[in-house]
Amino acid sequence: MRTSPTRLLVALATAITLLTGLTGALSPAAAHTSPAAVYPNCAIPGCASARDANTIWGTQLHYPAARRWFPWPNGQSNFSGGVFGNREHQLPAGGDYAEYDVFPRRQGSPRDAHRIVLDRNTGTVWYSPDHYRNFHQL
Repeated sequence: MRTSPTRLLVALATAITLLTGLTGALSPAAAHTSPAAVYPNCAIPGCASARDANTIWGTQLHYPAARRWFPWPNGQSNFSGGVFGNREHQLPAGGDYAEYDVFPRRQGSPRDAHRIVLDRNTGTVWYSPDHYRNFHQL
């Protein structure tokens, strides 16, 4: 049995459409559009650094509310971003959230994606390694 050229072209076009759709679904851009996740604990790389930063922000600097650079141990600085708006509504509603950078650097340097977020109402702290895409409770 011979397949007509029209059927062959239709089958080829269908296969290309399916493969293109699959490739798009697996691309980083497609993964970026997925909703953020909130995890009840922190067991990923970076959690120890987030805990250390949280200790300094909390015990030495008393979780400042101002959005500015603060002196950090070893002559570096770290940035408090002030209010975290929870615009994506990933964290519990009704929180009074503040954000703080995890990794210190020279004052005025560009910020990276690592943040801790404090709910001032409850004292709960989350680590976000990817600029609020995911949250891991410390």
